[in-house]
Amino acid sequence: MTSLPRRCVAEFVGTALLVATIVGSGIMAERLSGGNVALALLANTLATGAALAALILTFGPVSGAHLNPVVSLVDAWERGLPWRETPHYVLSQVLGGIAGAVVAHVMFGLSIVSLSAHIRSGPSQVFSEGVATFGLICVIWGASRSKPSVLPFAVAAYITAAYWFTASTSFANPAVTIARCLSDTFAGIRPVDVPWFVAGQFVGGIAATLLFRWLVPNISVQAGDILVAHGQNGTESISGE
Repeated sequence: MTSLPRRCVAEFVGTALLVATIVGSGIMAERLSGGNVALALLANTLATGAALAALILTFGPVSGAHLNPVVSLVDAWERGLPWRETPHYVLSQVLGGIAGAVVAHVMFGLSIVSLSAHIRSGPSQVFSEGVATFGLICVIWGASRSKPSVLPFAVAAYITAAYWFTASTSFANPAVTIARCLSDTFAGIRPVDVPWFVAGQFVGGIAATLLFRWLVPNISVQAGDILVAHGQNGTESISGE
């Protein structure tokens, strides 16, 4: 069983690299797209999806690679992650996200922190975050039961698609949302819009978990090794190995 400090470091570094990818690719895409917003979003999307799959595969065996407070919360709710450890996971993710935004700014020669002025407000945006996170958690619970080996790619594929089918471009992650308010770039979000996005994300994640509790009554069997089998509680992995 991997120690809690090691798992927290994995969550910190994984979330930092995820946010650095989101913010950094957004900056690069905006600079190179010549004002074509669709092209910039496509570049941002592809980079994020690719990095997400790689990061889950890399850090999953250590911590499960939640990289997302909603994932950690619903995992704890299903008794996969001990409640006493959940705040450590969440704090590591939030701090990692902030560090990732700073890293992206330093790489591109920007101010270390710049509060975003990118408006993302209104009921449709909040609802979109609920839908995006609902779908993400559905994919996690569903794929972890049927095809755990492909879960990293399923999550990455869903987020890549959700960038385009949701009005909010699918943040679907409170740690990422908080970090992106510190970046006045293509990927940014105004600080005042963050609480509504986060609320929508948690509602979506809880709704998806309630649905899968009904669809799959033994869902807690898979909870101990979300997203990737890592045996943090000394239990057998999802794959039975």
